[in-house]
Amino acid sequence: MKKATILALSGILIFFFLASCRAKVEEAPPPPPPQVQEQPKVEKVKEVPPVKKPELSEEEIFQAKSLEEINREVPLKMIHFDFDRYFIREDAKPVLAKNAAWLKKFSSVTVLIEGHCDERGTEEYNLALGEKRAKSTSDYLASLGISTARMRIISYGKSQPLDTGHNEVAWQKNRRAQFVIIAK
Repeated sequence: MKKATILALSGILIFFFLASCRAKVEEAPPPPPPQVQEQPKVEKVKEVPPVKKPELSEEEIFQAKSLEEINREVPLKMIHFDFDRYFIREDAKPVLAKNAAWLKKFSSVTVLIEGHCDERGTEEYNLALGEKRAKSTSDYLASLGISTARMRIISYGKSQPLDTGHNEVAWQKNRRAQFVIIAK
């Protein structure tokens, strides 16, 4: 038994000796946490507003329009006269003041002032009266600072009525001076 004990002890010693001789594997440190690759900083691209066309000035807009377009807009308002008269009425003076302001703003404009009459009276009489109405309108605008070189006058007498009726309402509409832009 002694032999068996020695043998067992020697087996245990050999086991421990071999266990201690075995190459120790160094434990590798745990791998570092995966590194998040930093993305290059991209600045947020601000939306660029669409390129706006340069805003045109009122003068440029005006110059781009044809004479027909301008006259359709009727920037210069007509005035009316009393029966058988060619003097500027009080209610027409503010209208002519606005017309003069517009003509001063667009200083290259030349305007034709048309004198009109109602259907009563002879053709010769109405042509003369229409001319006086156009002339008095031109003179009033000249007194407001508009050059007479920018104004032409013409009389149509009773040949171009606005209202073809045969009553006082129609006749009042037809006794007028109106404006046509002929050059800009």
